[in-house]
Amino acid sequence: MRKLTKSIVAAVAALTLSSAFAQTVKTEDQAKKVIKHRQSVFTLLASNMGPLGAMAKGKMPLESSKIEKYATRIEQLSLMMPDYTKFDTSHFKLKTEALPKIWQEPAKFAEKVQALQKAAAHLRSVANSGDKSTIKKAIGGVGRSCKGCHDAFKAE
Repeated sequence: MRKLTKSIVAAVAALTLSSAFAQTVKTEDQAKKVIKHRQSVFTLLASNMGPLGAMAKGKMPLESSKIEKYATRIEQLSLMMPDYTKFDTSHFKLKTEALPKIWQEPAKFAEKVQALQKAAAHLRSVANSGDKSTIKKAIGGVGRSCKGCHDAFKAE
């Protein structure tokens, strides 16, 4: 647990630094590539969150090994977010759901990503507990952290 805590602290520090020093994309071609990569991370995030939501709603059986796998993936993807959101593409008129607030309010964005990291780590830690209520509550925590970021930083 202590090693995990140190990892989270290190990740948060890296996230804060990389978000605080957003880089501006200079060409439209570069912006298109950056957006494509950024969207790929969030597509993978959604592909792992979807089954968890279905399990929490009783549409799929709760399977500890799958829950642990999805939680691990979500945590890993959240650790990648600073790298794929550090390039500000907001000055190009390209199709993206990322709001300029990501780069205008980097500390708030970093807090949202940190909340996702913590929620995913917590879900991973309870996945094999056998306590359906605790597991569903932890899935809900991951979902709420996703929604919190969507509400603030994603165009709907």
